[in-house]
Amino acid sequence: MTTSAFLDALGADGPSADRADKMGLYGRFIGSWDLDVVHFPENAPMRRRNGEWHFGWVLEGRAVQDVWIVPQRGQRDRGDGPGPYGTTLRIYDTRLDAWRIQWSEPVGQIFLQMIGRAEGDDIVQLGTDENGRMIRWSFRDITDHSFLWRGDSSTDGGTNWRLVTEFRAIRRGRT
Repeated sequence: MTTSAFLDALGADGPSADRADKMGLYGRFIGSWDLDVVHFPENAPMRRRNGEWHFGWVLEGRAVQDVWIVPQRGQRDRGDGPGPYGTTLRIYDTRLDAWRIQWSEPVGQIFLQMIGRAEGDDIVQLGTDENGRMIRWSFRDITDHSFLWRGDSSTDGGTNWRLVTEFRAIRRGRT
């Protein structure tokens, strides 16, 4: 199978009709985004880089998949990489009435599972990282052209949260 045939089989033109009403939660991000990424390590100075994030319909429109790259591909060859380069598969679970989320990052060998739901105007994904800490990834301040994504962690079961990473996203254009 050629790469093109694989991508044709994976990709979809839009949401599946049997769950289109639920697919808009993440479907609004379909397209490409430029990122301003700030990472807040626990015992080191913050680090700012740019990045890119691409969302698309997959699996006959029953899922949304993304790939994000930090720093942007054109800058990875200038001594700033390798950096995080991951993909998220988000599948709406009709039985749970929520999204099952699998995130994989091959550079750092990080593999996470979360559950995502709307919370007011925001989207919040909750899970546990490989060290047993609670993680909360959220999409906030969502408009047609921008959003704020935050990655938080908690060592006390969600009583207190620490900001780990923040992405400010600006839309490039719908693809």
